[in-house]
Amino acid sequence: MSTQNNDSLSLAELEQTQNFIRRHIGPNAEQTQAMLSDIGAESIDALIDQIVPSDIRLADLPAIEESKTEVQALADLKKVASLNKVNETYIGLGYYGTLTPNVILRNVLENPGWYTAYTPYQPEIAQGRLESLLNFQQMCIDLTGLDLASASLLDEGTAAAEAMALAKRVSKNKKSNLFFISSDVYPQTIDLVKQRAEMFDFDIVVAPANEVVDHDVFGALLQYPSATGEITDISDLIAKVHEKKGIVAVAADIMSLVLLKAPGELGADAVIGSTQRFGVPMGYGGPHAAFFTTSEKFKRSLPGRIIGVSKDTRNNPALRMAMQTREQHIRREKANSNICTAQVLLANMAAFYAVYHGPKGLKIIAQRIHRFADILCLGTASKGLTALHANYFDTLTFNLSNKDEIVTRALAAGVNFRTDVEGQISISLDETTTRENVNTLFDILLGEGHGLDLAALDQQITDNGHSSIPATLQRESAILTHPVFNSYHSETEMLRYIKKLENKDLALNHSMISLGSCTMKLNATAQMIPVSWPEFANMHPFAPVDQAQGYKQMIDELGDWLVELTGYDNISMQPNSGAQGEYAGLIAIHKYHESRGDAHRNICLIPSSAHGTNPASAMMVGMKVVVVACDKSGNVDMADLKAKAEELADNLSCIMITYPSTHGVYETTIAEICNIVHEHGGQVYLDGANMNAQVGVTSPGLIGADVSHLNLHKTFAIPHGGGGPGMGPIGVKAHLAPFLPDHALINVNENTKGNGAVSAAPYGSAGILCISYLYVALLGKKGVTDATKYAITNANYLATKLSKHFPILYSDKNGRVAHECIVDLRPLKASSGITEVDIAKRLNDYGFHAPTMSFPVAGTFMIEPTESESKVELDRFIEAMVSIRDEVRKVESGEWTSEDNPLHNAPHTLADITAPWDRGYTIQEAVFPVPAAAANKFWPTVNRIDDVYGDRNLICSCPPVSSYED
Repeated sequence: MSTQNNDSLSLAELEQTQNFIRRHIGPNAEQTQAMLSDIGAESIDALIDQIVPSDIRLADLPAIEESKTEVQALADLKKVASLNKVNETYIGLGYYGTLTPNVILRNVLENPGWYTAYTPYQPEIAQGRLESLLNFQQMCIDLTGLDLASASLLDEGTAAAEAMALAKRVSKNKKSNLFFISSDVYPQTIDLVKQRAEMFDFDIVVAPANEVVDHDVFGALLQYPSATGEITDISDLIAKVHEKKGIVAVAADIMSLVLLKAPGELGADAVIGSTQRFGVPMGYGGPHAAFFTTSEKFKRSLPGRIIGVSKDTRNNPALRMAMQTREQHIRREKANSNICTAQVLLANMAAFYAVYHGPKGLKIIAQRIHRFADILCLGTASKGLTALHANYFDTLTFNLSNKDEIVTRALAAGVNFRTDVEGQISISLDETTTRENVNTLFDILLGEGHGLDLAALDQQITDNGHSSIPATLQRESAILTHPVFNSYHSETEMLRYIKKLENKDLALNHSMISLGSCTMKLNATAQMIPVSWPEFANMHPFAPVDQAQGYKQMIDELGDWLVELTGYDNISMQPNSGAQGEYAGLIAIHKYHESRGDAHRNICLIPSSAHGTNPASAMMVGMKVVVVACDKSGNVDMADLKAKAEELADNLSCIMITYPSTHGVYETTIAEICNIVHEHGGQVYLDGANMNAQVGVTSPGLIGADVSHLNLHKTFAIPHGGGGPGMGPIGVKAHLAPFLPDHALINVNENTKGNGAVSAAPYGSAGILCISYLYVALLGKKGVTDATKYAITNANYLATKLSKHFPILYSDKNGRVAHECIVDLRPLKASSGITEVDIAKRLNDYGFHAPTMSFPVAGTFMIEPTESESKVELDRFIEAMVSIRDEVRKVESGEWTSEDNPLHNAPHTLADITAPWDRGYTIQEAVFPVPAAAANKFWPTVNRIDDVYGDRNLICSCPPVSSYED
């Protein structure tokens, strides 16, 4: 052992100790050596040489920056952020200034107990966020006047596209292929829906809303209020579409619905929109939770996730994801959509906003916004500037002969209007609008010296009334009557409610979450801090580009780094989830073939082990899925691939393949697979789900792929947020770059001008890109490469230790795995009756979230430890798994019966141990099976949940008041 003390270290060596790499990588040097000894490898590099095929290895570290310290990286990014000019913004179009209550900002958005949780596939340890999502659904149901809500979608534009798809599925006008879009729908929504319709081969008409009656449609999309702010009674139009057996979706502003008659009461079949203005910053476009509500009769066609009320084994109410849970993995290309995620963190923020303000508080906020709009309308009209519409909620539109002059004055005053329509401006007021702001607006619109007095205008409205919302469209039905929306209006009460729910959920701030393919790594605090900076948080996505130069620099730099790390030539930051990335990548492939006169190429080869979103995404682009078999080692069956590629060569579009494989192995034939597909005229889509095993070691471009999406919420450290947000940018080779998505309002790239969009905002959920930016900046070229190497090392250590107790299903010729491994639990079921579900729930008693269960192989666990977990935590997980194996032996031997054992009864709650104990094992064995579980006990709040009961008795709204009284 060296006796060198710190005094003998050089300055460079001392500075190196501040390096972020050692904060991100879990195992220290001593732990690493111990792990390598167990694995049987001389060094990490020697281990990597055994595992990663030499023909796809990168020769050098990636050509990106050296790592920075946290202080340096944050200071540098602050300088970049300062390049953004955050004006007073009245652009509207679905994005508004909002005031995030500080109790929600600090205790939800900035709280790892909320943002590091995973999707609630293990509901017994996710009752907190499930309750909050149920509140979100109830909020949406109340405000829209429909029966059923999803737990959020990605954004308003994609929700509208999903509404079109639902309309096609459920419409009884089967002969029609035409979808109608009102021309007063938000322009970005029109753009996105048209792109989706093109892929589905639907016909589209965009025309004034009243012209819908002139067409035979399977569905229609209307906006309420319109993009220019007008409120109209759309009930007659909806009724006439219904007469022709069409379905009507209404895109609605959620804040306006506090005062307006619910679209469901006007006859809408589906209502979609964004909950952004319920306390979620604009973030240059996202992330924000979209809402989607529909009628009970369409529940089987609703896209996304639904939270439902079921019961546990003690017959207590318990929440879970209902019906649509992981439906892509079950129905694959027959799935309702490829959406497999949500915007849970943001939906929770919006729900808490509604809980905190309650119905009275929301009404005050909405009335204040509307009153300012009335004052602005009345004042300008008194000076001869009359708004285009007499009926509005928060948005006034003016036709101007001197538009350029007005816009110049506005910009000089630090104000942005909506200006994309010739000769017209629109002004959307919001929760942040003040008296001073309105006076400034008068100065801009009318010139200084206009003589208007805001207080006098306000009094005039009070005395005489102002009928800007027609009496027939004023809300009469009550909203948010449930106790949860009427109980927590002081900060003390709200703080405790948020904490109460947080305590029910297991997140990364408690223990490792070892989900295979989901990469639940460290989301460093330093990376999260800039999300709340006003320079990033308060930027409107359609602000003039010259005001967003900080965003542009950050996005361009991150894009350059990702291009380098992927080996591609171009990247699009627009897709705001992995599934949207798949969709965008497949569109690029489709359009590439089309540009070459090969539009007939529509066959997509997909290995049987693929993620379920792959076939669902292929279906959305009009492709036909052909499954390629895997061999007994879990690799693509090369003979089957060659045969199908040759047989289908004339129509082959692409292959979608994950690397390393979904089975957790670096297939040695991956380069050959790419060559075979290319030789037969196809393109290679390499699913980026397992990019955490590639960065700095290999790359999709080097392997030979043409396009990949990158799950920034996995490999690049954006947190999962309890099931969202995510980002799924796509990297492409140069020949696919002209077919990347663009945007109707903000041109992303001159070379893609006119291309359709896949997300509502030009850069998707740009507000969280700073997380991935700092991830790369903090780790640098060596750190991102070390992250990959340690992910592989940790996985092989885990596989080595667990292999003494469980079969490891797949490994390479050297007996190694990639960054994850599959533990086969089927022999235990055969010998004891104990299932993978029993073991998953039993892990909860040990303080762990279960690994990925029964995917890609039924009856297994897929385990990914990530590079962020130390040997101490890995050993704690191994101890839990070994202890569980010993418990199974007691069932095998008959010491415990198949019904009366801690695995079958798991998870155990406080209710179990406070009730009379009559089980064949002790309380100690039930809840403190190992000392580590006792030292840091996590208590599930419900017992095992009855999924079948929940699906048979679908309840997706807050329980009635009587359940609280009971």
